[in-house]
Amino acid sequence: MRIASRTYTLVLVLLTGSVCLAVSDANALAATSGGSAAPVAGGSGAPATPIRASGIATWFGPGFYGKQTACGQTLTPGVVGVANRTLACGTLVKVTYKGHSLTLPVLDRGPYGHNADWDLTAGAAEALGITETVRIATHIVGKTANTPTLGLPPESESSSAAVAGGALASEP
Repeated sequence: MRIASRTYTLVLVLLTGSVCLAVSDANALAATSGGSAAPVAGGSGAPATPIRASGIATWFGPGFYGKQTACGQTLTPGVVGVANRTLACGTLVKVTYKGHSLTLPVLDRGPYGHNADWDLTAGAAEALGITETVRIATHIVGKTANTPTLGLPPESESSSAAVAGGALASEP
């Protein structure tokens, strides 16, 4: 929108039930950064960079082993994934905690307690060093097919897959 010959960018992002509203003066930003105002990608009003967010995470596991997740997987100690109330099954979410990152598939609904945004499987929590309710950084990175084996370690586990507990990707 244009107000008094200045260009303002209005961005509205809806992610996991939270709304973030940001208004920025593109001309002032360009002046302080030594560049020119960058157009919004595709002119659609969407941010040019991937959406990143943080949220409260809990973990679940032992009391649910042997039960089906909302996405159709049977929960076992080896299943590594994340539960979210709104993201589609198979959505890939990069989760970062204290410098450790895993890319995890959404394979269940929840969490339903502790005012949390995310619920990690016990395997994912262990791989990230999480033992209690914590704040994590999240970044939606893609989508994979939702299958009954989603979140299980590969049949021929390499040492890095074993360390990651079957997560789709890991970083130190």
